[in-house]
Amino acid sequence: MEVSYHGHSVVKIKTRDKTILIDPFLSGNELTDLVPDKEQPDVILLTHGHNDHVGDTVEIAKRTGALVVAVAELATYMSFRGVENVHPMSIGGAYEFDFGRVKFTQAFHGSSYTEEEEQRIVYTGMPGGILFEAEGKVIYHMGDTALYSDMKLIRERNQIDVAFVPIGDNFTMGPEDAKTAVEWIGANVSVPIHFNTFPPIKQDPQAFVESLDSNKGQVLAVGESINL
Repeated sequence: MEVSYHGHSVVKIKTRDKTILIDPFLSGNELTDLVPDKEQPDVILLTHGHNDHVGDTVEIAKRTGALVVAVAELATYMSFRGVENVHPMSIGGAYEFDFGRVKFTQAFHGSSYTEEEEQRIVYTGMPGGILFEAEGKVIYHMGDTALYSDMKLIRERNQIDVAFVPIGDNFTMGPEDAKTAVEWIGANVSVPIHFNTFPPIKQDPQAFVESLDSNKGQVLAVGESINL
C-alpha cells in the first residue's frame, strides 16, 4: 500500500487494485500537485462538508464514476449535486467495502458547504475523522478537529500505522494540542496536515515533528509517499 500527501488535507491511498482520495481540495489549492482532470480515483472519502475538503469531489466523481463515501447528510448533498454513486454513513459506524473497511470517528469541528453565489450555507451533518483499514494496515485521517480525550479510546482499539494530524491552529488543533493528540493516538507514523494553505493556519511542520517526544513524526512534502 502507498499513502501520499498532496497539500492541505488531501491524502491518496493506493492499494493493490484501488485508488482512494481523501478530501480532494485541488482547484484553488496552491499547495497541491494534483490536477482535477487527471485524477482517476475509484473512491473518494470525505471527512466533512467544508469547501476546502469537498473540493473537486463533484467534478471528479461525475467524470470517473468514483464512489463517494461521507456522512449521510453530506452524501445526500453530493447526490443533489449530481453524484450518482454515494454511500452514506455516520459517526461511529463502519462498513466493509470491497476496497477496505471505513469507520467514521468523532471530530470536533463544523460541517457545512458554502454556496458563495447564493450566499447560502448548507448543513452537511457531523464532521468526522476516518479510520481506513486495508491489506492489514490502518490509516487514520483525523479530518479537521480539536483535541478531545476520547482519542485515547481510538488507540485502545486500533493499532494505527499512519495518522494524518491537523496542526494549523485557528480552525483546528494547533501544534501544542496536536502533539498531545499524537501521544494519545500512538500511531507508528504521524504526519502533519492542514497547515500553510491560508495565512491563519501558517505553521512550521518540521518544528512540530521535532517537538514530539518520540521519533514517530514525519513531514511529507507534497507528492511524497509512505509505503506500508
